[in-house]
Amino acid sequence: MTRDLQNRLYQELDSLILIDPHTHINPLRPASINLADMLGYHYYTELVHSAGLSQAAIEDPKLSAKEKVECLVTGLSNIDNTIQFHWLLEAVRELFGIEVDRIDSGNWEFIYDSAEAKMAQPYWEDQVLGLSNLQSVFLTNDFDDSLEGFDTGRYIPCLRTDDLVFHLNQSSVVNRLQACSGIGITQLSNLRLALSQRFEHFTSRGAKACAISLPPWFSPEPVSDAAAQQALSSVLANPNTTMQDDQKRLSYWVFWQLAENCSRYHLPFDLMIGVNRRVYPSGVLQGQDLYDSRVSLIQYAQLFNAFPTVTFPISVLASVTNQELASYSWIFPNVVCNGHWWYSNTPSFIRRDLQARMEAVPKNKLIGYYSDMYKLEFALPKFRMFKRSLASVLADHFILELGWSERRACELGVQLLRGNVEAIFGC
Repeated sequence: MTRDLQNRLYQELDSLILIDPHTHINPLRPASINLADMLGYHYYTELVHSAGLSQAAIEDPKLSAKEKVECLVTGLSNIDNTIQFHWLLEAVRELFGIEVDRIDSGNWEFIYDSAEAKMAQPYWEDQVLGLSNLQSVFLTNDFDDSLEGFDTGRYIPCLRTDDLVFHLNQSSVVNRLQACSGIGITQLSNLRLALSQRFEHFTSRGAKACAISLPPWFSPEPVSDAAAQQALSSVLANPNTTMQDDQKRLSYWVFWQLAENCSRYHLPFDLMIGVNRRVYPSGVLQGQDLYDSRVSLIQYAQLFNAFPTVTFPISVLASVTNQELASYSWIFPNVVCNGHWWYSNTPSFIRRDLQARMEAVPKNKLIGYYSDMYKLEFALPKFRMFKRSLASVLADHFILELGWSERRACELGVQLLRGNVEAIFGC
């Protein structure tokens, strides 16, 4: 009975047309052109590297796309137990129409050629979006992105601000900000205007969020203009050097300005909290970063209190931080639980974290899922993984334990998957 109930709920959820509220899609090349694009997703390169394939082999620049896939296939047998491998199989089956239960030396070339032929079809991008039931996806745009050359209704801009907060000590970042804003950065007043101009640029082109990834040590607080001016002058006078005190003061000031602009321009401020960069510097590209359990949302309490009109969709890197996130969303009206990020993005963690949120947090403050994908082909398997987890929680807890009707449970699932994305981001 439970399995049949879960399947019915899943089928209802899987019929929804969705908006993906966080991806790394390149809108000028959103879909893959070959299997190398898919297997180049960092989950696969880091897992096969962890299982024994050398970094040099994985990242050999002389390899063609087909040779790269042949190399990576040698490591796939060691990761066929993982959910990431299941994503790949489901994409191969559902998008390319190839029924396989493994990818190995005996079939990879057939899969490669078949996938490449599919991807070369006219309107492949549209086909993938249709099969994935995706209406639109949020992007991750550099602050100096022109936001031209693509449909901003399908590919929704999002202002990513990591460089502005953490790298203004680099002359290249300052030069980029000056070039895109048309404002020379010599004084703090210029910097304030340049930041505001970026928000004007993004919102005028349909941006629906501002976002940033934050390290465990970051604990933002207001900084006086006088202290920030001194820090900016020091950074500009000594570019490309590390001056920790000045850089930290400037980072905090810029971050606070971003929050003020989010308030002024009515944008949610997505905070992705807890990533510790380059823990494993010998890892493959994007396979070097890990979570740090020393992070606490108390570091952001002053921010949440200072900007009550700004909505903060929060992603935490580790499931161990989920109870704290649920508790902050329980108390703060402007804190929202957002998706299941990176190392928490496996069914066992999703089900546990999701049920904890759904038991404790108002239902209008739960953004169910985002794909975090780099290529469109991963929307279908990743969202389906979440829908299965959501169907499991709805069936076991809300229907069988609490006695909800199937209709009521489905309505809650729809709100998490679609309704809250529309309401919170104003889509």
